[in-house]
Amino acid sequence: MSANDAVAGRLETISQMLDLLGEDSFRASAHARAARLIEGLSTDVSQMSRDELLAIKGIGAKMADKIIEFVNTGSIEEEQELRAKVPAGLLTMLTIPGLGPKTVRAIWTTLNITDLPALEAAIADGRLLTLPRMGEKAVEKIRQGIEFAKQGNQRLWLGRAFEVASRVVAHVRHLPGVAQVMPAGSLRRGKETVGDLDVLVAMKHGHDANAPTVMDAFRTMPGVVAVLAAGDSKSSVRMEINHDLARWGAKKKEDQEHAAETPAPAAGPSIQVDMRVLPLDCWGAALMYFTGSKEHNVRLRERALSMGLTLSEWGLFPNDDHDTPPHQRGVKPVAAATEEDVYHALGLAWIPPEAREDRGEIERSELGTVKVGSDAKARARTGGTPVPPADSGKIATTPWALIELGDIKAELHAHTTASDGSLSIVELATEAKSRGFHTIAVTDHSQSSTIANGLRPDRLRRHIDAIREAASQLKGITLLAGSEVDILADGSLDYDDDLLAELDVIVASPHAALTQDGPTATNRLLKAIEHPLVNILGHPTGRLINRRKGLEPDMAALFAAASACGVALEINAHWMRLDLRDTHVRGALDAGCLIAIDCDVHEKADYDNLAFGVMTGRRGWLTPARCVNTWAPAKLHAWLKRGRD
Repeated sequence: MSANDAVAGRLETISQMLDLLGEDSFRASAHARAARLIEGLSTDVSQMSRDELLAIKGIGAKMADKIIEFVNTGSIEEEQELRAKVPAGLLTMLTIPGLGPKTVRAIWTTLNITDLPALEAAIADGRLLTLPRMGEKAVEKIRQGIEFAKQGNQRLWLGRAFEVASRVVAHVRHLPGVAQVMPAGSLRRGKETVGDLDVLVAMKHGHDANAPTVMDAFRTMPGVVAVLAAGDSKSSVRMEINHDLARWGAKKKEDQEHAAETPAPAAGPSIQVDMRVLPLDCWGAALMYFTGSKEHNVRLRERALSMGLTLSEWGLFPNDDHDTPPHQRGVKPVAAATEEDVYHALGLAWIPPEAREDRGEIERSELGTVKVGSDAKARARTGGTPVPPADSGKIATTPWALIELGDIKAELHAHTTASDGSLSIVELATEAKSRGFHTIAVTDHSQSSTIANGLRPDRLRRHIDAIREAASQLKGITLLAGSEVDILADGSLDYDDDLLAELDVIVASPHAALTQDGPTATNRLLKAIEHPLVNILGHPTGRLINRRKGLEPDMAALFAAASACGVALEINAHWMRLDLRDTHVRGALDAGCLIAIDCDVHEKADYDNLAFGVMTGRRGWLTPARCVNTWAPAKLHAWLKRGRD
């Protein structure tokens, strides 16, 4: 575990224990926010001075001292004091879907329940129903949450969650009376893993009577394995997932050394999907609310209050301090119909969903707004991803000109049947051309990747000839000869320089020795970055989400070297990698680095993963100009030739 993850985990635990004890909510929120800030740093917190910590907005003097205390001693005195007051089983209970700090505190203080076995007993004998505002539906939801946790409640990969959401959207979007349908939550924000899915539906004016039909269609659609809640405007189900892990379906040799550190993939056989039907007039406010993040929403609500307004999923209203919510009293909202309207009324430009994590996006959006044309409307709302557009109203941008799916015009990391791919050279290039790409690089594995049928030098030379021959026959796309060259444990590359010089593209990637300590991994990757023939550092940490943590190098050192050497750092778009991760992208951009978004194509369907790489880039605030895959042919090809002249 990295120092950042360890510190963030301790601060989050302190926040949870403060909530469980009923302490000042401001203190709990401050610790939770500090945890998010540290988790999102690309710099190693253990190397930061007190002044550097204090320079982070949201980290005060006391918080900085706690962080330094943990870095120096491995513990925080306040955490130990709180643990003496909070039964350990309560923290375990917080991992159950549907159980938040307030509910767990009520269970503890009212029924003296401090662990899961006691909670299950209270469900069985009916004592849980004696809690205030605890009805049968709530108890059943908790029971199901416990059962799900027993299966393994690991969060689901973004790519798999997207497949489920797409099936749901496709099933209901053309039903009579449906005006809008959109996945929300962490999926819409492009997080690398998803806990559960929220799907929002708005009915056309005058078609509210069709809402029960939509709910029934959702609850009975193919793939539903259990109905958790059934209503005319809200329903919850468990939906089966496709657990085909493609080339990572079985543990490979490179995974075996990590078998003890992470469990086999077990995101569970199903995922909870909640669907809500909402009035069309409050679609924008509801979409904002259910997209989140919670921390982003808190900042928006605070901003609204400072302006004499109140914000909820029903809209932005004048704040009259009435006990009854304004939408229930027929008060007309200041803004509600579109996200753009609500952000504008708060004095902000529209903020892309991927950026809504309380990482400075609100301050950036105060810079101003500019109306843009209709082509940008749809693109900005979808974030350049396959997620359906939210609405058809006006949109505002300026600070947010993030990369979009349609900006990508080149694939620089792809494999053929020469190593472990399923497409021939011509098939690979033909598919790239059909997707509007002007360049495709064939980068089959190098000789040390024996498990992937890596090419020995003689095979690579013949392969280069085959690529050149195919390139002479193909029209409308540039076909480049490259290699995904293993970075060996000592940082050397897997081929001699004379052979590397014959290639058009070199993607240098770590595949083995992925448990190296941080300094060793840093020196290894720096040596590859500084090689004059390397163009791209491929999936720099070698992680597999939910499978292995990969390397933990000094990312700031890598960013500095990559920026100085003109080497692009890759966002590997496969949903099990997404490496670079979002926070690393942000740090790399701040350091002046170039970014490559590549699909690491092994089969035709891998091209579809590009959307997840783009989402990750957007979460790191990547713009088209800093992504080499968006460049025009002349600029891209000139950059690839550097070091070869």
